[in-house]
Amino acid sequence: MAKKKTVLDFFKMKESGEKFTELALYDFTMAMLAEQAGLEMILVGDSMGNVVYGYDGTVPVTMEQMIYHAQAVRRGAPNTFIVGDLPFLSYQVSVEDAVRNAGRFHKEAGMDAVKLEGGRQMAPQIRAISDAGMLVMAHIGLTPQSAAQMGGFRVQGNTAQAAMKVLADAKALEEAGAFMVLLEGVPGETGKLVTEKLRAPTIGVGAGPDCDGQAVLLSDILGMYPVFTPKFVKRYAMLGEQVVSAVGEFVAETKSGAFPASEHCYRMKEGEVEKLEATLRGKR
Repeated sequence: MAKKKTVLDFFKMKESGEKFTELALYDFTMAMLAEQAGLEMILVGDSMGNVVYGYDGTVPVTMEQMIYHAQAVRRGAPNTFIVGDLPFLSYQVSVEDAVRNAGRFHKEAGMDAVKLEGGRQMAPQIRAISDAGMLVMAHIGLTPQSAAQMGGFRVQGNTAQAAMKVLADAKALEEAGAFMVLLEGVPGETGKLVTEKLRAPTIGVGAGPDCDGQAVLLSDILGMYPVFTPKFVKRYAMLGEQVVSAVGEFVAETKSGAFPASEHCYRMKEGEVEKLEATLRGKR
């Protein structure tokens, strides 16, 4: 089992040009399997609102839900660097809220870092969390919690002026103490620009190949969330189709009597069936 990465490891990987990986997932079993596969980082993402709870977006997700799932993920991946995603209104209202809820992720769920969305206006929250001794990942570009302000899930930083704004946000948040910057939904040129200009590592979600790391939803790359598939997702498996097929076979075999077969059934100890039958005869 590989040793858990630290913040220093991610900086060294950026310096050496070695890419790293992050998956968003939400439960013990998937965390356990992902750790066995050798990725460096897990995000317990508020995308669970869509994938786990069937909400229309991430906004309804609560801090209690995040803590509950973060605890399960930590149990499944004890040797992986795990980031807890601060949900909507858990950090925007005040700096005090931001520090308190970041602390909850660390104290109650054993997270290694937290993530929050927003540009330079979030610098005070990032600075305060960092000053309290915790690691913060900044999330800029397309920010799902505030997608309504952007007119929906639209590509950001796709003009020279917009790219410079993304860069300015990234620099401000790095200066405030962000140990890593997540770039979502920006052109590859913008991802490359920000990556080259920051000392902190960058991780891209649909931000091109030049980011220091790449992040995706596990459910997306496994083909298990058919509701929506972003352009930047590559499906490495189609497990959703296999699930439907397997459940269908189970239903059909149960109805036909093919399942359970003898090999799926327990048997009484030798001679016990006869004792049972004798007991039943004696009670007649």
